[in-house]
Amino acid sequence: MSSDQLNLFNLSEPSLSPGINDLIPTDAKIPIPAGTYASMVQLAQHCNQCHRCGLGDTRTHAVVGRGNLNADIMIVGEAPGQNEDETGLPFVGRSGQLLEKILQSVRLDTEQDVYICNINKCRPPENRVPTAKEMAACKPYIFEQIRLVNPKIILLTGATAVKGLIGDKGSMTSIRGKWIEWEGRFCMPIFHPSYLLRNPTRDRGGPKWQMWQDIQLVRAKYDEIRTA
Repeated sequence: MSSDQLNLFNLSEPSLSPGINDLIPTDAKIPIPAGTYASMVQLAQHCNQCHRCGLGDTRTHAVVGRGNLNADIMIVGEAPGQNEDETGLPFVGRSGQLLEKILQSVRLDTEQDVYICNINKCRPPENRVPTAKEMAACKPYIFEQIRLVNPKIILLTGATAVKGLIGDKGSMTSIRGKWIEWEGRFCMPIFHPSYLLRNPTRDRGGPKWQMWQDIQLVRAKYDEIRTA
């Protein structure tokens, strides 16, 4: 892991300059202007100071992201769980371990080929689904992450990630595995790994079988983009 990636959750980093802090509204109703952050480290520093919603009062760490800051693929989850809140890294529990295996099955590496983050940077109590207001408060951060990483492919893991970034597009069973063009990027809704853990059958037509079909489409699109 690079020093830049480590800095994303290193609370010993110096705080943002007063000038930058003055530009960032703490009121969730006021958007954070596009282009506010010069780097992901700067964004992470502010996330660890953020109180745009009540989740900032109960977090241990803001969970910003991990992986390649120049990746062509971005994976967006819902919100941190307990393991993520404790470590400051997304997808490090059982769901994260399964995600690693899914990516490895098509020769994608989480440190080299993808950047992983969440719609919400702070853990909701009891791992509940983030509210619409909480997602809206955090939305400027994911927009800035997309601007900074500039991925060509965005994988949205689960219905909350879909709604939080591109809006309600229908049920996951109807939209998973389909490419949705958004802001000049290829987005694909896929099942959240936690859903696959709750539905472990490998039968043809089941969730894990469907995920295998979807991740092969992702690999094909990735290869197409790299050779274009």
